[in-house]
Amino acid sequence: MQDDTRLKIVKSDEEWRGQLTPEQYKVTRKHGTERAFTGPYWDSKEDGIYRCVCCDNPLFDSETKYDSGTGWPSYYAPVSPEAVSEHSDRSWFMTRTEVRCADCDAHLGHVFNDGPEPTGLRYCMNGHALKLEKREG
Repeated sequence: MQDDTRLKIVKSDEEWRGQLTPEQYKVTRKHGTERAFTGPYWDSKEDGIYRCVCCDNPLFDSETKYDSGTGWPSYYAPVSPEAVSEHSDRSWFMTRTEVRCADCDAHLGHVFNDGPEPTGLRYCMNGHALKLEKREG
């Protein structure tokens, strides 16, 4: 769900290219998908907050991360409903729900209705769209 009171972070394509690695740029700005079991964090068990690699917006807490067996970092909920926005994605001859960062519109991944309780959702994210801020202690 999008909170319209949030200020959007807008940068030129050149600015994004200068800030991000080629893989991060491809995933977040060009709606790419990393290959399963190849991106960062798919098997990470470290404690912390996963932030947007583009704008540092807090997106997911490691407490909601679980092993979905898909090869991508998966979470059953974002840190708050306002952290992400959802959009219809009709690419690849199917209909899915794309998940983007609410602050900068970075493509993060997709959400599916086959996750664990308590939400029943699987936020299947690209690891290259995230950066982990480890929790102290």
